[in-house]
Amino acid sequence: MNINEFLNHVNSGLPIQGGGEIHKYMSGLSQEAMKITSELNSSYHTPKEICEIFSKLIGKPIDDTFRMFPPFYTDCGKNINIGKNVFINSCCCFQDQGGITIGDGVLIGHKAVFATLDHTFIPEKRDSMIPKPIVIGKNVWIGANVTILGGVTIGDNSIIAAGAVVNKDIPPDSVAAGVPARVIKSIYDKEDNIKF
Repeated sequence: MNINEFLNHVNSGLPIQGGGEIHKYMSGLSQEAMKITSELNSSYHTPKEICEIFSKLIGKPIDDTFRMFPPFYTDCGKNINIGKNVFINSCCCFQDQGGITIGDGVLIGHKAVFATLDHTFIPEKRDSMIPKPIVIGKNVWIGANVTILGGVTIGDNSIIAAGAVVNKDIPPDSVAAGVPARVIKSIYDKEDNIKF
């Protein structure tokens, strides 16, 4: 098993059987992620150092416009893709085995949770997991304490209000709020001007 085989498996949406080869490999990735996030979270780092550590965590280069206020938590890291000019505020948790893609210009508030793994309902098989991706479009603003579940796409320019739980797709140019989140208005008025 190698990282490419693992990513091909989870990005195909195939189940991860508890105790199986994929699960054991995933556990090794979790150990590596804990080590790297401990380094990230244990002391002050310059923005450049944060980019370097985060690049090591996700296993690929990250744009130098990326900004983050640690601490940050993940139990994988290797299935995160980040665009340019992205800001992640403190205490966010990314469970990224199913894949997390974040577009350019995204702002993510304090304590946001992105959860890409689900379990089966059958008690005897509950240790198995089902990966589903999260895709965040360009220029999205995600408020504090938002939870986004696997299988969700949030369209460009949308705003997710603080405390929302997003379990379904949100179209572009929308404001969504609540538990579960629902679209409450457009970011544009009737003349296609951005509201403020």
